[in-house]
Amino acid sequence: MKKILFAILTLCLLSIIFVPVLAKAQNNGLVSCTDNCALNDVFTTANNIYDFLVTKIAAPLAVVAIIIGGVLMMTSAGDPGRMGIGKKVFYAAVIGLVLAFATKAIVNFALGAVGWTGNYL
Repeated sequence: MKKILFAILTLCLLSIIFVPVLAKAQNNGLVSCTDNCALNDVFTTANNIYDFLVTKIAAPLAVVAIIIGGVLMMTSAGDPGRMGIGKKVFYAAVIGLVLAFATKAIVNFALGAVGWTGNYL
């Protein structure tokens, strides 16, 4: 019963956080062109989607995961199993956040390695 109640509460809190963010994505317009789209517009749209995913979805989820990991570590009360789970959650969230923000640099490096000289963003 506690697990079901916890799952429902978590779903409600995440809905409160993400529903306004998703609605704002429609107002800002992820797709940048309306008529006569060029190749540059594809890259601009990809950049808009990337910025939306990283700043509006990945970063808040990582912060929530870091908080959950910290709470698990603080409330472990000496239980090594719970402390280990908290550390794993914390480290996974930090690594995920670093990778999410580093993807643009990784793509720039990969395109430069294959000889792309243009600016994709």
